Amino acid sequence: MLSLTPATQIFLVTGATDMRKSFNGLVAIVVNVLGRDPLTGHIFVFTNRARNRLKLLFWDRTGLWVCAKRLEKGTFFWPDAGEASVEMTAAELSLIIGGIDLKDTRRRRWYERRSVEPAVERRAPIT
Repeated sequence: MLSLTPATQIFLVTGATDMRKSFNGLVAIVVNVLGRDPLTGHIFVFTNRARNRLKLLFWDRTGLWVCAKRLEKGTFFWPDAGEASVEMTAAELSLIIGGIDLKDTRRRRWYERRSVEPAVERRAPIT
């Protein structure tokens, strides 16, 4: 099951990807082009040249998933190919999948804690 937590990182692979690629081909892109480990639980998102198909690759601790979506009409928003990948939030991924162009949106300024550290519980010593 795909679960998007605040700790999950999402990487959009810029540029076009051959949508005939499946598990091994997409893993090779993640390792060789992005230099990342596909078994981290992070989500990697790919699109084709026409921008009407998406594939998501992620590891759920038991195996790899490849999910695909094909649009009947229209295209997905996709960032320019300035870098090999672009990191985004789960909310931004939901907007892209829902057909929203992120160029025409802006994020409101608010506090967001970037580092996720495990909470340490302080207990009284046992006497």
